[in-house]
Amino acid sequence: MTRLRGLAWDHRRCWGPLDASVAPFCASNPGLEIEWDRRSLYEFGEGALGPVLDTYDLVVFDHPFIGDIAKDALMVPFDAYLSVEQIRFFERDSVGASWRSYEKSGRQWALPIDAACQVASYRPDLLERYGSVPRTHDEVVELGRRARKDDKWLGLPSVPTDAMCMLLTLGHPQEDGEQFIAREAIEQAIGQLRELAALSHPSSGKWNPIRCYDHMIAHDDVVYVPFAFGYVNYAAKNDGPYLRFSDVPTPHSAGALLGGAGIGVSAQSKNKQAAIDYALFLCSPEYQRGDYVKSGGQPGSRAAWMDAGVNNLSGDFFSSTLRTIASSYLRPTHPGFIAFFRECAPHAAAAITGDISAAELADHVNRLYRETRQPERSVA
Repeated sequence: MTRLRGLAWDHRRCWGPLDASVAPFCASNPGLEIEWDRRSLYEFGEGALGPVLDTYDLVVFDHPFIGDIAKDALMVPFDAYLSVEQIRFFERDSVGASWRSYEKSGRQWALPIDAACQVASYRPDLLERYGSVPRTHDEVVELGRRARKDDKWLGLPSVPTDAMCMLLTLGHPQEDGEQFIAREAIEQAIGQLRELAALSHPSSGKWNPIRCYDHMIAHDDVVYVPFAFGYVNYAAKNDGPYLRFSDVPTPHSAGALLGGAGIGVSAQSKNKQAAIDYALFLCSPEYQRGDYVKSGGQPGSRAAWMDAGVNNLSGDFFSSTLRTIASSYLRPTHPGFIAFFRECAPHAAAAITGDISAAELADHVNRLYRETRQPERSVA
């Protein structure tokens, strides 16, 4: 009996389609057992990856870990297991830069099982009294001011992690310059976010996207959210209040931070081929636009994002945000980026609340980024 253990992050968007896949895949592969465990969203995005690879054959993880994975060869490169035709297919089937986000040092370290980026969201029943979905920052501010007259709010999930994500969305990072994010760009981004925060629900500073969306469907006081990672689950509800999602209110809907999740195979797995085969099944267009979506998943396959049936099931979540994810921003994946992000996140949140200046944030971000990149540049 071959036994595979996998580690997911603890939301139905991740574990729903994984759990649903076990019975059909094992039925087609006699002698195989699969078990999925879960960890928190924070651990998925910012926790340590190395220790879990001692225990699990498969791990669903956030793509900025790729630099550390490639440096220490923590996972099995898929290249040797894929034909040229398969690689080209995955490249074509990528949503935005999802496929490329798991490439490092000329190797493909994971498959894009889930695709996401920062998008806008709203309660359609509340927004209808104010007009159409905002397309620019000024239109968002105007909506917020009108909503406040009715004792309603914008939403701006801005716990440290999401505050840093919004800074990356609005700051136009430049990886090759002396400044990762130009001081002027940080000052403009923080100015915009402070303007939005003043019109946003008082709990926004305690919210990540999930907490914000949970509040929006349980209460009637948040009309619109300009920046937060999208979750198809809130658009696919069949009862009670539901959300709709749209492109971000930036010029050409460009620059939204790319998220999503990859699935990789531990280099320590004793059943590498079985794990690879299972990962390929999970990421196949057939499963992604079928039971993957029906079980609450947010697929990484472009074919699924463009499928009429998938969009019908999801309140057009995918077609309504495809423009944004197609022009989303792929953050750096060099070794140490996770540590850089983790260190900067509280400072980004403090700048939005006014506890530190935008200039102080700019100095901290750019100094730390230079220090993070220095070892890599020295080797090069």
